[in-house]
Amino acid sequence: MGVKASKLAGLHAHFILATATHARPGDFGAFITNSEWLDVNYGQLVRDLLIGPLSVSSLHTISPTSMPFEDATVTGTITCFAVGDFSPEVRVQKVESLHDLGTLTGGFAVSRDRLAEANRWSVITRVTPTPPEGWVELGEIARVHRGAVTGANKVWVVPRGSVALPDGVLFPSVPRARELFEAGAEILSTAALQCVIDLPVDLDTFDAGERKQVERFLRAARREGAAAGYIARNRRAWWSVGLAAPAPILATYMARRPPAFVRNAVEARHINIAHGLYPRDALTTEDLDRLAAFLRANVCTTSGRTYAVGLTKFEPREMERLLVPGLGLLRDRSWNESSSAING
Repeated sequence: MGVKASKLAGLHAHFILATATHARPGDFGAFITNSEWLDVNYGQLVRDLLIGPLSVSSLHTISPTSMPFEDATVTGTITCFAVGDFSPEVRVQKVESLHDLGTLTGGFAVSRDRLAEANRWSVITRVTPTPPEGWVELGEIARVHRGAVTGANKVWVVPRGSVALPDGVLFPSVPRARELFEAGAEILSTAALQCVIDLPVDLDTFDAGERKQVERFLRAARREGAAAGYIARNRRAWWSVGLAAPAPILATYMARRPPAFVRNAVEARHINIAHGLYPRDALTTEDLDRLAAFLRANVCTTSGRTYAVGLTKFEPREMERLLVPGLGLLRDRSWNESSSAING
C-alpha cells in the first residue's frame, strides 16, 4: 500500500489495512475504534490510509468521559469513508455523549489537505478559540523538558541513607508521578523523597576514600546489569545519569486526569516521570506561583493526546503550546476561572 507500518499497532489497524486492500471505488463504510490512532506514531498508518485509498469522509469522536463502551475504559471514534470520493473537505464532529452523535452529519468542515499535513488529528477535532489579547503560548515563557532516563531505576533511584556514597552524588528527586499529585501546590520538603545517584563522568574528581566508595558501588551496579542496558551504553559514561538542573515547576504528563503543576520550592530533581518547566527569563517567586496556579486551574485532559485506555499524555512541545496569560496579565491577575475553556 506504500505506507509505513509499526509493530506497535493495535489489531484494529490490521482490519483497516485489510479493508484498504480489498476496497474498490464506490465502496463505503465506517470503523468504530478507540481514538488513540488519531495521535500516536503507529496511527500514521491509519491516517495515511484514510487520506489515501480509503478517502475519509467524516470523523466523529466521543469524549473520553462518556465511556462509549460499557465494558472498557477506552476512547471512541467513528470514522466514515467513501472509497474514490476525494472531496476537498472532511466533516469533523466531537460530542460529549453517544446521544449527541445523531445521524453522523454534524460537526464542521476541515480541509482534506489540512488533515494530510497534520501529524495529530485530535487537535483538529476541536475548535481552538482565538486567544484573548495579551495571552501567549506557555513556550514563550518557559521551556518544557523531559526528566532524565536512568535506564535502571532499581540501581540509580534509592531511599535516602541506603547506599554508602558521597553526599554530593545523591540528589533528592521525584521518582513517581504520585508524589506530584499528592504534593498539591508545592513541594515543601525533601524528607520523603528518594535520591537519584548521579555520578560525574570523570571519577578522578573524588578523593581516595570517596573513590573507594564509588568503585564498590559501581561493581554492584554492574552485577545488577546497570552497564548493559541501551541507555547506559549510549551515555558518555554508563554510570553518569546526567540529571538536569532543578526545574522551578514540575508537571506530570500522563494520567487519566489533568496534569499536576507543582512549584519545586526545594529544588528537587526529576526523572522521566515528569516534565520540568524552565523559565526563558528570570521570574520572581510570585510569578512562578501565579503561573503554576493558573496551569493547575485551567489545563484539561482534552489539551493532550488521548490513548485507548483513557490516558492523556502531554509531550513537551504540546505542553509548550498551552495558552496562558502573558506575564503582565498574570501579575495583575487579569484573568478569570472561565479562561479554562481556552485550553479545552
